[in-house]
Amino acid sequence: MRVDVLTIFPEMFTGFLNTSIIKRAREQGRLEVNLVNIRAYARNKHRNVDDYPFGGGPGMVMQAEPLFLAVEDLLPGGEAARPPVILMSPQGEAFNQGMAEELAREEHLILICGHYEGVDERVRLALVTREISIGDYVLTGGELPAMVIIDAVTRLLPGVLGAPEGAREDSFAMGLLEYPQYTRPRSFRGLEVPEVLLSGNHEQIRRWRRQQALERTWRRRPDLLARVNLSPEDRRFLEEISRREGERTP
Repeated sequence: MRVDVLTIFPEMFTGFLNTSIIKRAREQGRLEVNLVNIRAYARNKHRNVDDYPFGGGPGMVMQAEPLFLAVEDLLPGGEAARPPVILMSPQGEAFNQGMAEELAREEHLILICGHYEGVDERVRLALVTREISIGDYVLTGGELPAMVIIDAVTRLLPGVLGAPEGAREDSFAMGLLEYPQYTRPRSFRGLEVPEVLLSGNHEQIRRWRRQQALERTWRRRPDLLARVNLSPEDRRFLEEISRREGERTP
């Protein structure tokens, strides 16, 4: 996969691209990240890419021309070859695991990192094909959201993770929060590893993990359960939890 990132702060990506799974994916040739400095496409002496908003108001707005020129330079094949052009924006769709899986099927992505008070609306109207938000809060720019998307998508690329099942069992990958994990030692400061994980009975372990994921999701993110394909066994377990909790309520 190739990802072009349009930014006025390419240096922010240095550590991110050269660490952990992202670094390994790049070294394996499974991920190519091309950092494009938007200022290189500014047609003024000082390489400014922002200006005052028409109609007045606080802050500055990113100009349309440098962004259009940058994207057009990345697409010598023209309109027919255009990949998704994604603007990092608080007005966009909320990013989730399903969206990460969808983007991971693309061969090429272009991510635009906004700044200041936003971008000229003509960028949205004629250039961007999708807007994505990583949450309902304000950030200085789109660089951190772009890193989040790259990280989430890269984990899903074939061969990137050492154990393919790891991505499938992560929180949200199966629609639920992940079950508890333990490793050595078996006993630590009086806290013990659940016996079922030491039993060697794979079916019991599978059932325990599923139930733990269900209960953790029920307690922490019950909104997720509405989107999960629950089996009759899952439903019975959740009903039992609900009944127990109801009995404990004064």
